[in-house]
Amino acid sequence: MDSAEFDRFAREYDQLLRQAVAVTGEGPEFFHEYKIRELARLARERKFHPDTILDFGSGVGNSTPYFRRYFPSAQLAGADVSQRSLEIAEERFPEAATVLQIQDDRLPFPDHSFDMSFSACVFHHIPHDEHVYWLGELRRVTRVGGMLTIFEHNPLNPLTVRAVNTCPFDENAHLIRPKQLIEHYRKSGWYAPEVRFHLFFPRQLSGLRVLERYLGGVPLGGQYAVSAINRG
Repeated sequence: MDSAEFDRFAREYDQLLRQAVAVTGEGPEFFHEYKIRELARLARERKFHPDTILDFGSGVGNSTPYFRRYFPSAQLAGADVSQRSLEIAEERFPEAATVLQIQDDRLPFPDHSFDMSFSACVFHHIPHDEHVYWLGELRRVTRVGGMLTIFEHNPLNPLTVRAVNTCPFDENAHLIRPKQLIEHYRKSGWYAPEVRFHLFFPRQLSGLRVLERYLGGVPLGGQYAVSAINRG
């Protein structure tokens, strides 16, 4: 992962993201909250109550306020390669999370530190041949019985592809097909990865969003999430 690339965009990250997602009719805040709300729903479904959560690739902290809203009692840690992004996150949300820089290709946490690990649209910035390694690192720092959920852009959705292609900090990104990410989960030792698709309707069709709960198996949503358990 290239720290210099994200240091370069750290201050203007939110503005660039807002421009990229304008085609959907929503602002970045909608997508940040959506992911954490869905993560909380998944945790409730599995009767999973995490006390410690890792946000892998936490950047400038855009998910932090929503973690505080939907997991108010959990201890939150963020990790990112971009020191400048982490500094901005600390400025925006002082004392809301512990943030540490990823260095030397290793997550800066002891084994089994977290009940839940999470990542939002980070893996398409990581070379695909490194996915198994980083999934293994996430498994190392997630306790036995803990859960990992990764949200990624769906390369089969035209609005998503357009947003990625027009976003400057995605210029070196390579989107990942769900089946490929699931295979990487398995190779790194995660148990029973499951995929669910999300974000089918732009703002203009927001009245149809009540249907999304029934569309999780339809591979056309703007994003998808893969979840799995660390069985040790």
